[in-house]
Amino acid sequence: MDYDRSDIPKGYDAGRGYSPEVLAMWLDIIARCAPPGLTNILDLGCGTGRFCGPLAEHFGARVAAFDPSQKMLTQASAKRARSVSYARARGEYLPLRDVSVDMVFMSMIFHHLKDPHRALVECRRVLRADGVACLRTGTTDRMETYAFVPSFEASRPILKRTLPSESQVISAFQVAGFELKSHQLVDSAMASNWPEYADKIAQRADSILAQLSASEFNEGLRKLRRYSESAPDASVSEPVDFFCFRCI
Repeated sequence: MDYDRSDIPKGYDAGRGYSPEVLAMWLDIIARCAPPGLTNILDLGCGTGRFCGPLAEHFGARVAAFDPSQKMLTQASAKRARSVSYARARGEYLPLRDVSVDMVFMSMIFHHLKDPHRALVECRRVLRADGVACLRTGTTDRMETYAFVPSFEASRPILKRTLPSESQVISAFQVAGFELKSHQLVDSAMASNWPEYADKIAQRADSILAQLSASEFNEGLRKLRRYSESAPDASVSEPVDFFCFRCI
């Protein structure tokens, strides 16, 4: 998806942002995979900068935040995060020296890569010998458990053709010169309750739902709001596949 040809960047934080508690949880999970002496991180596909500032602060590291979308970078740089530099770049062509990064962090971007193999080879090139690549992603293995799917039935074929499977992710990294260090499913809260979740979905900031027609999206949102009126008063979560790979 070309975010610069959409209005998604303006509503992305409202629709896809995390609470401080959820963000802290993710930083702890990422820290378990971090190599010793971590000082340089590449946030590849940084989007609106949800993670790059917190990563820099949490690890006391310098973060290079890259994204192909100028609109996304404008939103990210407005956060004025310390120790973060921003650049418009694609994963397939990283403007970095060989062996210059300790960790590559990728959040929800695997399915956006035009050439996943080339991008992962580039990640391998810029990583130090004991560096790691961390990936948060949706997978087809989990698509039926995503909270919006029952309401947005037309999203199913889009998810199937867009998201990778768990095995496809692992294979792609292995071919590019990595080995799997760990993989886990993380239950990540998207909203504190269902009405709040429906309000977030209404921002149409999800790249899958953005591909629906206006009538499909509006009908799905109506279904979701109806469900939210009688849904249990509980947080809404989605399972996120978290992979950590090391260089070989």
